[in-house]
Amino acid sequence: MLERLELEAFLTLTEELHFGRTAERLHVTTGRISQTIRKLERRVGGLLFERNSRKVTLTALGEQLRDDLRPAYDQIAAGLAQAVTTTRGVRVKGVVRVGFSGAWCGNLLVKAADLFRVRHPDSVVEIQEIQLLDPLGRMRAGEVDLQLSEFPIDEPDIVRGPLMFAEPRGLLVPAGHPFAGKDSVSMEDLADTTLVTIASEHIPEYWMDYYFPRRTPSGRPIPQGPATRFWPEVLVHVSMGVGVSTVSMRAQDFHSRPGLTFVPLHDAPPIDYGFLWPRTGLNPVASTYLDIVHELATPIR
Repeated sequence: MLERLELEAFLTLTEELHFGRTAERLHVTTGRISQTIRKLERRVGGLLFERNSRKVTLTALGEQLRDDLRPAYDQIAAGLAQAVTTTRGVRVKGVVRVGFSGAWCGNLLVKAADLFRVRHPDSVVEIQEIQLLDPLGRMRAGEVDLQLSEFPIDEPDIVRGPLMFAEPRGLLVPAGHPFAGKDSVSMEDLADTTLVTIASEHIPEYWMDYYFPRRTPSGRPIPQGPATRFWPEVLVHVSMGVGVSTVSMRAQDFHSRPGLTFVPLHDAPPIDYGFLWPRTGLNPVASTYLDIVHELATPIR
């Protein structure tokens, strides 16, 4: 019989693929998670995860155990959630339209939507990706009620909610680039390479300065490379050796491929993620959905 922490630590780690984030979600120490996973691996008689200095991946045995355990765990969680809803007597009806600008944000929103539908079966959650080309356009057009995106955002018609989580920042470089063999690089190192950027008149200038700076902290100019319009174009330019790009280190869980290397930026501030909504306010359905996201998100320390 699995202990509760063994089950939750294993399944959470299969989602996060990061011991620190798993520990934060479960409100325990990273060491406790490592100890729990090692104990579970001894019980099953094999490795469930491959670990190295940069990433954690599931083994074939780990994938099999995840696929065997997840349906039963989700069924139990759904049953408990339905009991809570029945006890509270709360029913929410309507539609909430939610946008996201990173795959890891989308995963959180989908997970929250699944729980939301269990608790409020009369409601609908519509989730859509927000392109970098026009990060605030759909909200201003009334097409989304909530949006989980990178900060900073400082606009008079949009409310910036509290931080949901933060991710370390890195540099996406071609596999043969001089930076590719380093354990980490500095913001000052950007002056010695070419930065692939994003071009759009709809992106606030302060946002561009934060993620695609033109100068290093000491004032050295950063060579500006091609100005792309979509994230897949950035991946192509970098893989072809045209330049490098700043990136969330979480992106390596979703966009790793031959020809690309993710290198941490050791002196860059983390990328903060939070919700945005129109200054006109939140409807009750969106507000209820937001409460559920807060339940599931990794807390900010």
